[in-house]
Amino acid sequence: MRILFIGDVVGSPGREMVKTYLPKLQAKYRTHITIVNGENAAAGKGITAKIYRSLLEAGANAITLGNHTWDNKEIFEFIDDAKYLVRPANFPEETPGQGYIILNINGIEVGIINLQGRTFLPPIDCPFKKADLLINEIQKRTNIIFVDFHAEATSEKQAMGWYLDGRVSAVVGTHTHVQTADDRILPNGTAYITDAGMTGPYDGILGIEKDAVLKRFLTNLPVRFEVTSGRVQLCGVVIDVDPKTGRSLKIERILINEDHPFFE
Repeated sequence: MRILFIGDVVGSPGREMVKTYLPKLQAKYRTHITIVNGENAAAGKGITAKIYRSLLEAGANAITLGNHTWDNKEIFEFIDDAKYLVRPANFPEETPGQGYIILNINGIEVGIINLQGRTFLPPIDCPFKKADLLINEIQKRTNIIFVDFHAEATSEKQAMGWYLDGRVSAVVGTHTHVQTADDRILPNGTAYITDAGMTGPYDGILGIEKDAVLKRFLTNLPVRFEVTSGRVQLCGVVIDVDPKTGRSLKIERILINEDHPFFE
């Protein structure tokens, strides 16, 4: 089982990169399932029904979210009907939507969990305890479990990786938008990376127009953050999983930009 994950898609530049390169990546790596983090896909904050459908049409099998889940109010109109959309499972129980899904891919079931960290982010339910509950439930059906851990702190992401090692196939970090070089297979067979990176503008600051961000740092005044234009990039990982045991065998980072061109 080969899983392709595309890191945080930011605005229309990110969506165009997915549209252009996702089919090429699927063909090159002969992937079986594709997961895309789309929490920044609508102008940098949230997601719309149209964008959700467009990512599926581009080749995604599931869309994960994060702390910007509710920033585009349109989501309340469609999230309960979007069966391939996964918001953080440790949001309060009354929250609409679903925190995990199980997909059947050519007769093999794959569990996908989305969790959000609490360090430097809103104080929601404990992601570690929620992971315990969901893993116990999903393991009744499959050993292949992918976790998108949307968190700010590197330490919290690493802690989740070690906490779930041997119980899930992969723990892939998102949210901080900068791809880390610590991709590895943990001792008990869980693929791990602190952050898969961002898919979107290459020359901004985390995808945002850099002058506005600099003004914010220099003056501490409120500014309007907008997705920048210019050069673009795509970041993600490809993970090979033993379909019988659920243990990962290999994880490989993907980075496509002007400095790292794509080769078919």
